[in-house]
Amino acid sequence: MEKSILIKTQGNKLIFYGILLFLLGLIVGLIVPVLANPRMGVSSHLEGILNGMFLVLLGLIWHKLDLSEKWLKITFWLAIYGTFTNWFGILFASVFNAGKILNIAAQGQEGSPAEEAILNFLLITLSIAMIMISFTVLVGLRRNMKKTLES
Repeated sequence: MEKSILIKTQGNKLIFYGILLFLLGLIVGLIVPVLANPRMGVSSHLEGILNGMFLVLLGLIWHKLDLSEKWLKITFWLAIYGTFTNWFGILFASVFNAGKILNIAAQGQEGSPAEEAILNFLLITLSIAMIMISFTVLVGLRRNMKKTLES
């Protein structure tokens, strides 16, 4: 696939998935009272909304990244994984009343060892993904700025 087409396609997909995640966050906001841990449910609601907006913004600036096709693909999929996992992981914690790792939001609640292991995996991997996204986007923006200044 030609790089310019890849950039346009990925940018549009990021905007689409951002609006989808925003909608999922709104829906979670409607079901907060029925969750095992409503406070954690509010956190999931906010994660969906904020991560949805992040994907939309990322999609809008995607064309400004000067990255190889390989790094565009890696960053794209890490963005999808990190943002949706952020929303889902906190929703998972609110449904199963888990969250030992999320001490303040979980208010001391703790799920079964399996639930806590799943939640820990989700939170650790999404954190790594989001840090990598931030780094690669900064590198791509910096390269673009440098190229613009040289022109």
